Amino acid sequence: MKLRALLLVLPFFATLAATAQQPAPTATEYGLVQGVAENDLTVYRGIPFAAPPVGDLRWHSPQPHAKWDGVRPATAFAADPYQGDGKGNVSEDCLYLNIWTPVKAASERLPVLVWIYGGGFAFGSTSTPVHNGEFLARKGVVLVTINYRVGSLGFLAHPELSAESPHKVSGNYGLQDQIAGLRWVQRNIAAFGGDPAKVTIFGESAGGISVSMLCASPEAKGLFRGAISQSGGNFGPTRPTTFPGENMRGLADAEQSGIAYAAKAGAASLAELRKLPPDKLPGGWGNPSSWPIVDGSVIPDDQFKLYEAGRYNDVDVLIGYNSDEGLSFAREKTPAEYAANTRLRYGPFADKLLAAYPAGTTSVPKTARDLMRDAAFGWQTWSWARLQSRTGKSKVFLYHFDQHAERPADSPAADHGMPHGVDVPYVFQTLDRNDPKLTPGDLAISETVATYWTNFTKYGDPNGANLPAWPRFTEAKPQVMHFHNTASVGPVPSEAALQVLDTYFTWRRTPEGAAWAK
Repeated sequence: MKLRALLLVLPFFATLAATAQQPAPTATEYGLVQGVAENDLTVYRGIPFAAPPVGDLRWHSPQPHAKWDGVRPATAFAADPYQGDGKGNVSEDCLYLNIWTPVKAASERLPVLVWIYGGGFAFGSTSTPVHNGEFLARKGVVLVTINYRVGSLGFLAHPELSAESPHKVSGNYGLQDQIAGLRWVQRNIAAFGGDPAKVTIFGESAGGISVSMLCASPEAKGLFRGAISQSGGNFGPTRPTTFPGENMRGLADAEQSGIAYAAKAGAASLAELRKLPPDKLPGGWGNPSSWPIVDGSVIPDDQFKLYEAGRYNDVDVLIGYNSDEGLSFAREKTPAEYAANTRLRYGPFADKLLAAYPAGTTSVPKTARDLMRDAAFGWQTWSWARLQSRTGKSKVFLYHFDQHAERPADSPAADHGMPHGVDVPYVFQTLDRNDPKLTPGDLAISETVATYWTNFTKYGDPNGANLPAWPRFTEAKPQVMHFHNTASVGPVPSEAALQVLDTYFTWRRTPEGAAWAK
């Protein structure tokens, strides 16, 4: 063929090849969606699972989406939930999910792994590259990531909102979004090759806390058979003034914060508040209207009490936390400041905790930072494991993630472990392969944890060929899988200190402790 003729037909063949790679549209309950072929996967981005929560649906439980005609493109991420200062690709119209599927036919019915992002319930996104689901999907699961409302748009409680609710409660709209997404998965995932009877949820930080809450919520019953919580747990008692690990408030306190929120916004009614543009609403990190609450419906009660009574969704769980979570949150610079803040937070238990989590003579080392780690994450996860192994029938697997660079003994960072959130790219296998700071141990442990996570999704058990055996956690044999370059079984970290912290949380649930916290 002459060169001129070849140049004329090449575009035709290129178009033909692209068309051949285009996957067929997939039917959902609302209409057809068109994904995109990416190597050996089909990926769907930006599938709506509920109506846009805008206008009168702001601060409303998620509602069904309108059906559409024709084929809807699902090739680009939808907007992230509105957050921060409103800059970037954010919007109130944010209730969308994404799917990575390796199946070639819907009849394959693979297990489904559903990701819930973190961000302190104030931030978060499914579109960040760290949450790229392709590597986990290639391990034989259908990977789903779900958007949910954050900040005050996701969690505001107010008496007028409670009055219009059929359950007479308000708040927790972000959790309801997660539940709505899981219900969509139950009704639709078979069309994408997933098995609705084999759904596992997983999340980190606020996402891990969400997983814990969903395990305790009657609204989420039957929507998943397994749960993975990374740096999560939600077992602290309620209190009007919250602290890490005691983040929950009751409905009445949250409604009072909602009244103050509306006044700050200059709104005399709920109708006026709903008409304000999102950038005119009060915001900012630490907003008291930006966290889930014990509303008596989505979250019926103090989760510790629910688990003591066996009132939870008894599913297999794989739960854990990082070795130096406190490195990301502890703000004390001197031993005196650390002691003062500990006395403010823990009152009559401060001396015992200062002894169990000691500071240095001139510094605030990891031994002291671990009080923050354990109050917010370690005690929460350890309590979850103990309670469920005591009152439930499903399997419990506990881990401790300690992957970090080795540093010289005289380095200021010599005692630094694994900070908060650093585990996420290890699980998703989205570590930068070209990063010269990565070691063979980093890549090896990433492969190990990703395999454990997907095995758990497939079988309800992380164990499998060519992996160190991971024993179940029981109160009689409290064994923990430790991740540091390799996986090895060991004891509960800082268990003696955790026991001291446990006496504080036990006291907080007494009438005396509850009155003190007010």
